Amino acid sequence: MSCSEKGGEREEEENPVGSVQKYVEDVSRNGSILHSTQLSIDERVLVDPKQLFIGTKIGEGAHGKVYEGRYGGQIVAIKVLNGGNTSEERASLESRFVREVVMMSRVKHANLVKFIGACKDPLMAIVSELLPGMSLRKYLVSIRPKVLDLRLVLNYALDIARALECLHVNNIIHRDLKPDNLLLTANQKSLKLADFGLAREETLTEMMTAETGTYRWMAPELYSTVTLRQGEKKHYNNKVDVYSFGVVLWELLTNRMPFEGMSNLQAAYAAAFKLELPQFELWCKGQGVQDHLKKKACKIDGKTKA
Repeated sequence: MSCSEKGGEREEEENPVGSVQKYVEDVSRNGSILHSTQLSIDERVLVDPKQLFIGTKIGEGAHGKVYEGRYGGQIVAIKVLNGGNTSEERASLESRFVREVVMMSRVKHANLVKFIGACKDPLMAIVSELLPGMSLRKYLVSIRPKVLDLRLVLNYALDIARALECLHVNNIIHRDLKPDNLLLTANQKSLKLADFGLAREETLTEMMTAETGTYRWMAPELYSTVTLRQGEKKHYNNKVDVYSFGVVLWELLTNRMPFEGMSNLQAAYAAAFKLELPQFELWCKGQGVQDHLKKKACKIDGKTKA
């Protein structure tokens, strides 16, 4: 669905790229996605692999690589998923691929990286727009120790909020909102959210890296097992994205790494077991504003996240 604003009201229209052929899901009362039936990709979103030209590698994740390429005369980003070494791995990766294509083809918004299409054979690939700007992570690092102008912080925050709203009204939880997944436009005045759909699985290899440990931005209920009994499934709702939004907002204001001085596992322990949050007092001296942000964006378990 397309999410846009006219006169303060959200307008939804059918995605011209194509919708899902079968997508039936049970959604809990609080909006959490609990179960999805067998998914399949609408044939209309598939592209001819013969029209794809794969060029230079520009990124790599847990389950695939991203290349700059061409499709139909335009420069694009092409994400190629790994094939897997066993039949079980291949089946799992194919399921993840289908899920990501399904989710990306369902939504269209100015602050979401545009989905162009996908191909299943001879390789699993997702084609999307290629933004000329860098990631928010690289941009923030490049200007340190300077901080962003407050007007730019507000612009970025609104861009992120609008992207999340579009996902959430379509019952999609990003699960991995962080500066690495926020891409700047050419003029560096706007942001687009990328890498949604597979984020929950792809964080598993990222959490041990030195600089971009996903745990620093994730809501503790996503990874903490302290309240789970053996065999119990973890349920959460879209407010885990609100927690991550609060941490990203803190980083936009301070240009500091969340839980600075801690390893990623230490940061996870501090958030999940000590209920620690990034230090709002580093930039905001007003206790009332500090308390408001902590209450609205960064409480654990989703009960008090706005």
